[in-house]
Amino acid sequence: MLLEIVFLLVGLALVVFGADYLVEGSSSVARRFGLSEFVIGLTIVGMGTSAPEMVVSFIGAIQGNSDISIGNVVGSNIFNTLLILGLTALILPISVLPENKKQDVPMNILVTVLLIVLGLEHRFFGIGVDGLSRIDGGILIALFAAYMWWSFSQKTSAPEDNAGNASSSRNIWLSLLMILGGLAALIGGGHLFVNSATSIAKDLGISDKFIAITILAGGTSMPELATCIAAAVKKKGQLALGNIIGSNIFNILLILGGSALINPLSFTDITDIDLAALMVSALALLSACFIGKKNQIDRLDGSLFLLLFAAYMSYLIINL
Repeated sequence: MLLEIVFLLVGLALVVFGADYLVEGSSSVARRFGLSEFVIGLTIVGMGTSAPEMVVSFIGAIQGNSDISIGNVVGSNIFNTLLILGLTALILPISVLPENKKQDVPMNILVTVLLIVLGLEHRFFGIGVDGLSRIDGGILIALFAAYMWWSFSQKTSAPEDNAGNASSSRNIWLSLLMILGGLAALIGGGHLFVNSATSIAKDLGISDKFIAITILAGGTSMPELATCIAAAVKKKGQLALGNIIGSNIFNILLILGGSALINPLSFTDITDIDLAALMVSALALLSACFIGKKNQIDRLDGSLFLLLFAAYMSYLIINL
């Protein structure tokens, strides 16, 4: 177990350094091509930091393990919003632009509701079974393709994104190398972290579902955590917000959509509490954008997110 702990720490270090390079490189590319940092966070960074979730969920689908595929995504999205965005807001209150309120945050709600409706279609409509069929997977993938096309068509930079910054004059090839190197370190470090953490948990006799919703979800969300904290420290709140929303949407539409195409997924072992926590996390983000300080996810919002996260974790631990 000592060696596994060493691997855990090495993986964590890779994630931290990778996040720093990814944020710097992505910000530079955003300025060079006239994309807002939010759009870069929503697409390139969001998809890149969700790569560990994709690997874990696809492997779970291939092996016919729905607990791993669905539990990993449900847990990751809860971690992303309540824990990661909560911690980020404590470090740096995050500005919310009008387009975030009108388009991106509602889209996060839409895909969350869609997942629950498709996953519980037998309970709601008396058709099929509770889970995601290949048809459901095709619907999610088609929606993902449409959303990505729409996101990249929004080629505008927010005023604050165009402020003078050394990264805006960085060589484009160096910026791309920083992005690729940062993603490689994030994914490699996240993989090392997940494997060692899972091995330690199994040695302690912890169930697959608990591992999926907590350790795997938390471990595969390490890239998002490191990236958002690095973005907050560098005062790039829009990149952090885009990363979280992008990761959540990517997780549901592409990862679960792709997993369902590989092998239909059952919702049998996902409880109503798990799905309620997922919905509450999406609604908490929506409410934070409209309640409290205007156009900002502030430290009070971050604290409330963390309290909700602690309540959900407490429930999981009590019901082991």
